[in-house]
Amino acid sequence: MAAGLFDDLIGQRQAVALLMASLERGRLAPAYLLAGPHGVGRRLAALRFLEGVVAGPAGDPALRRRLEAGNHPDLLWVEPTYSHQGRLVPQSQALEAGVSRRTPPQLRLEQVREVSRFLARRPVEARGCLVVLDGAEAMAEAAANALLKTLEEPGDGLLLLISAAPEQLLTTIRSRCQTVPLGRLEPADLAQVLQRCAAAEPPADVPGADNAPGLDELAAGSPGALLEHRHQWQQLPGDLALRLQQLGQQRGALASCAPLELLQLASRISDELEGEQQLWLLQWWQLLLWRNGGSQACVERLNRLRSHLLSYVQPRLAWEVALLDLARL
Repeated sequence: MAAGLFDDLIGQRQAVALLMASLERGRLAPAYLLAGPHGVGRRLAALRFLEGVVAGPAGDPALRRRLEAGNHPDLLWVEPTYSHQGRLVPQSQALEAGVSRRTPPQLRLEQVREVSRFLARRPVEARGCLVVLDGAEAMAEAAANALLKTLEEPGDGLLLLISAAPEQLLTTIRSRCQTVPLGRLEPADLAQVLQRCAAAEPPADVPGADNAPGLDELAAGSPGALLEHRHQWQQLPGDLALRLQQLGQQRGALASCAPLELLQLASRISDELEGEQQLWLLQWWQLLLWRNGGSQACVERLNRLRSHLLSYVQPRLAWEVALLDLARL
């Protein structure tokens, strides 16, 4: 009966064992750190664990739907935000709000202060208030120090931190959390997750989208990452995607391009792709070049391009100079 709570969390046996042990013994730590790569089930693990905390190890389907919809009075789900036009926009709403995503989002001091106030309030339905800090590694320094004070006096609430880079958290924060590791999936588990997600995937509008070179390698055992990489590939204009693929797979292809063609390519990339798409394109193209005999100098030049795109260098100029440099390497 109890085992059904985590049935849809595939390939994370160690994490399930640790979380179920806490539920079955009725001995919860004040804070948990769900640590693992993006897209391997960290959010799902958090939701199912919270369901078990509120309803017991057997779970509750009605409660599950409310938690997944964010419709529970005792749950506060906090994610990194962008500062946009005088307000904080959550990462998940940035695209819809038209926020520039050239700089990474942060978990900010005012958000952690809200967490402290929420944990101190009286719960409505659960035995204590529940808070999830998603993307905990994105905490600014002031926010991390404020969170440490909250962890020193946790009260009756429960705090879950989700992090893809736990090593970036303060050691004192990690020491006050029970760490629950989630790892990359084995191929059979990865295939099972993808099969479950297949019906919900958007149709590919680029030829061979699911099998674009390098996507599986980029995902590195993360089904969520693989789906995101496929989505990013599908968003590229078809002819631009195929041209970049050719340049990445054919040794010496860049060197054979005329400077005018490279300048036109830089113009298309900067004009037709958003900043986030350009950064993804860099990651994918860097892998293609490396796999097909690109030099270390090529990889390092693309790393410099990434740093320029993340700063305030004009994107078209950054791409023009980088492509001309790459053609000479």
